[in-house]
Amino acid sequence: MKIGVLGSGVVGQTLGSGFASHGHQVMMGTRETEADNVRKWLSNTPNASAGSFAEAARFGDIVVLSVLGKVVENVIGLAGPDSFKGKTVIDTTNPIADGAPVNGVIPFFTGPNESLGEKLQTLLPAARVVKAFNSVGSVRMVNPKFDQGTPTMFLCGNDDAAKQQVSEIIRQFGWEPFDCGGIIASRALEPLCMLWCIPGFLRNQWTHAFNVLTH
Repeated sequence: MKIGVLGSGVVGQTLGSGFASHGHQVMMGTRETEADNVRKWLSNTPNASAGSFAEAARFGDIVVLSVLGKVVENVIGLAGPDSFKGKTVIDTTNPIADGAPVNGVIPFFTGPNESLGEKLQTLLPAARVVKAFNSVGSVRMVNPKFDQGTPTMFLCGNDDAAKQQVSEIIRQFGWEPFDCGGIIASRALEPLCMLWCIPGFLRNQWTHAFNVLTH
């Protein structure tokens, strides 16, 4: 497939490399295509190119949002909402606010009965937004290895076909998908980022993942 990855930070680079390693064509969308980190990523990544946010969004059969939550609306504006029309959009963002953690708990700019995932689906009504890859650090996003078994990747979205498409990617990247329902479930998935970060800020433990056990 053709994958447009909007964001040139560590999450965008990690997921972009993951897609490329599985044979997909990847275009990274960024404000600065000649930035050192982008050029280095391109030199180490086969099947990859870089362009503007608009070029990457138009390029992708699937578009991945991997920028900071506080700038994602601006990035969508730069890309142009029409560029997402009819496409599956993987939303990896979290609504992390400015400010230091309190006892390991990071601040969010959303309230208890709202989510960034829902807001993005409203901004992109002709796209099929699927929240995923927001509840683990970038180091373990692709091909994680845990002695206890395969970790769980939570996802949600309103379109079943889009969720099936993203579930296949999740399995390809070494995870077990867990469908939490409609995009409203972003209200539950986004706080998992808070929970995941607590051991990191309190004990400098950043290599864990969640796992759903069934009997």
